[in-house]
Amino acid sequence: MTNQKPAALLVGEITHANKEWRELEGLVDLLEYRQGSRDEFLSDLKSDKYSSVVAIYRSNDSTKVTGPFDAELIKQLPSSVKFITHNGAGYDNIDIPACTSKGISVSSTPIAVNDATADVAIFLMLGALRRITIPFTAVRKGEWRGSAFGLGHDPKNKTLGILGMGGIGRSIATRARAFGMTIQYHNRSRLSPELEDGAKYVSFDELLKTSDVLSLNLALNKSTTHIIGREEFKKMKDGVVVVNTARGPIIDEAALVEALESGKVFSAGLDVFEEEPKIHEGLLKNQNAVLLPHIGTATWESQKDMELLVLENLRKAVKGEGLVTQVPEQKGKL
Repeated sequence: MTNQKPAALLVGEITHANKEWRELEGLVDLLEYRQGSRDEFLSDLKSDKYSSVVAIYRSNDSTKVTGPFDAELIKQLPSSVKFITHNGAGYDNIDIPACTSKGISVSSTPIAVNDATADVAIFLMLGALRRITIPFTAVRKGEWRGSAFGLGHDPKNKTLGILGMGGIGRSIATRARAFGMTIQYHNRSRLSPELEDGAKYVSFDELLKTSDVLSLNLALNKSTTHIIGREEFKKMKDGVVVVNTARGPIIDEAALVEALESGKVFSAGLDVFEEEPKIHEGLLKNQNAVLLPHIGTATWESQKDMELLVLENLRKAVKGEGLVTQVPEQKGKL
């Protein structure tokens, strides 16, 4: 009896790198589950349909096909699965502890998203500093600047506080320096001087108390959910600007609405929301909020780079060379 050739399973869609996906056929059998339902997928997992699968390609968008890769789903994965290569910088729809317990290594795409997400963060920062929603909306209504128009602020000589100085945070810092901003940051641990590139490392409390603009760039997990809430807003400068391009639940949206309405927060620039695609009514009504529908990585170039990085992770994993961008929670464990 010959050994069964290992397989890779695509869950959801590949849009820009289908050619590169097909080129993996010499290395592994290619299986696809592009459309369907969670119940159907779980049923397939319980059968021997995917018994030869060693690696799975999935994305945030594929959650609409199978639902999250939570503990229930991870438990049903065949024992042959050793790798999940995920398309997305955020991976809160994958139960990482469940994967680790089952010996499944997970990768994400932090590198490919850095520039596009940083560009949107700067766009939102500049828009929030100018309270751009008011004149932007008014001019299209034939009201010129609008009755609520007021002066904004320059970024020059402002202190930008970055919560989460990973690849995206550092890319934002690079761009912000061009506008004459002073950079400070808080991380779980301090960066090397080379990675800091002149940025000042401060405590979480000091970051809140001394930043003119606060940019949120950290992963969503139990410890970061609502890391910015009522108590944190109280510690911030009056008239602070808040930008979030990470994940919506990092901010308590109800607390943000209160801070905007009271004037504690001058304005906010948001690309992510707590219950996407639903947006808090208080944010929709507040003209001092600059809102985008989670388009941080929505460029042709970034989307293809993300797909190629997922495939590179898959290729190296199957060849026994390990993942290129394994999620940090698993490093040293698998």
